[in-house]
Amino acid sequence: MYDLTGFQRDLLYVIAGLDEPHGLAIKDELEDYYEKEIHHGRLYPNLDTLVEKGLVEKGQRDRRTNYYTLTRRGQREIDARTEWETQYIEH
Repeated sequence: MYDLTGFQRDLLYVIAGLDEPHGLAIKDELEDYYEKEIHHGRLYPNLDTLVEKGLVEKGQRDRRTNYYTLTRRGQREIDARTEWETQYIEH
């Protein structure tokens, strides 16, 4: 996960926390967090990067809607990141 941007890491966490979210649901969650608009040109290329890295799987709900789920590797990366963070923040 060290090679992900902060935005990509946030995408991974949002996908992990939702049940097969579609792109707009992910976008809404991040807009609430960042308190600003997330443009499609930023969202979807970063989602595609996570798919290419094998951290996220992209499925098709219908002709217009894709959904995203974590792969086992994606979950392992989140677990490893959490463990790494914990050593610094829980003393």
